[in-house]
Amino acid sequence: MYLSSPAPTRIGTLADRQQAGAALLQLTVLVAIDPGPAGWLAGLVYAFGLQVLLAGAVRRADATTLGPADLVTLGRALLVGGVTAVVADGWWSGDPRVEVLVPLAAVALALDFVDGKVARHTGTVSELGARFDMETDAFLILVLSVAAAAVLGPWVLVIGGLRYAFVAVGWLLPWLTGTLPPSFSAKAIAAAQGVVLVTAVSGLLSLLLTTLLVAAALTALVWSFARSVLTLYRTVEPPLPLTGLETTVVAPQCGSGDGAHACGGQGGDR
Repeated sequence: MYLSSPAPTRIGTLADRQQAGAALLQLTVLVAIDPGPAGWLAGLVYAFGLQVLLAGAVRRADATTLGPADLVTLGRALLVGGVTAVVADGWWSGDPRVEVLVPLAAVALALDFVDGKVARHTGTVSELGARFDMETDAFLILVLSVAAAAVLGPWVLVIGGLRYAFVAVGWLLPWLTGTLPPSFSAKAIAAAQGVVLVTAVSGLLSLLLTTLLVAAALTALVWSFARSVLTLYRTVEPPLPLTGLETTVVAPQCGSGDGAHACGGQGGDR
């Protein structure tokens, strides 16, 4: 997941204890899933990365606790760890374990509609929460695209990788890190990716229908990203040549509308 490196450690805050509890819950999820060696390795690496990156983000935000919505997102992130373990295990063993993968991913996707509502209802909307939400969404879509690629081919990986490519190019072209206006279509297209990918790995549809559905989702996503790039390019003053490269690295600006692309996002509504 795309987050900056952690800041110096502070010990003993409620957030630290919440994260310690989350680490134990992640182990519980992995035990319940009972993956093979590849799944355990992927799940543990994911759990370690989640703890390190989230701890750093919490400290940079100078937060001492995770709010109610952040805890919902954290729960989603633990489920994503389970999805990661199952997908890695499937690639290694050849058994996709759809009966485990689909329910885990479906619950994680459903909870994406909960954390934003909880944040607004409790008055705990924050940049940290929005970024955490978007990063969780983005990584889940990446892992699901890996699972779907086993069914349809490597071209599906573009769905999960496009957002990370956008961020990487933004390091070279800082104008791509600007703030985009709110867009319902961008949010809807981003949210649809997870549903489509879960449908693809479930095997509920024929191979032809699955291929057409995923191809349509990818086409819509590419269009949405292209529109975002064009919108950002038009805001540059004075206009820059598309071939020009800047050397300054600017962190993406988070927290509004179509920033689902610029900041982490296959979705995120906080």
